[in-house]
Amino acid sequence: MKISARNVFDGHIDAVRLGAINSEVEVALPGDLKIVATVTNDAVRELNLAAGKPVQAFVKASSVLIIPGSGDVRVSARNRLGGSITSITEGPVSSDVSIALGNGQTVHATITHEASVALGLKVGTPAIAVFKAPSVILGVAG
Repeated sequence: MKISARNVFDGHIDAVRLGAINSEVEVALPGDLKIVATVTNDAVRELNLAAGKPVQAFVKASSVLIIPGSGDVRVSARNRLGGSITSITEGPVSSDVSIALGNGQTVHATITHEASVALGLKVGTPAIAVFKAPSVILGVAG
């Protein structure tokens, strides 16, 4: 399968919390990292999502926000993955930012060029990739 999402994370389900309409699915990644996805209860049933099941989590780069530094910034988004900026490709409208995580994986974010400049992003500096749980798409084999 080929997909257009730049961020693909292999992991396994740690927990499923059922709600009235949607469920929260915690996905454990290598290196003690975690991603939370919000999916419909129908998706939980149809994909047979349960603790221990291997999954892939997909996040479009345009859904990822960047917080420079490694400070304790409070945001409502459930997913925060910290690391170090490894590359920035500047365009006249958008910038592509890559953040290496401690577990060897990379998170890609597409942000506006103006935001990249205003945030003072630089290769080698710490940054946090932030994205909301509904932005996470889950996939299972078969």
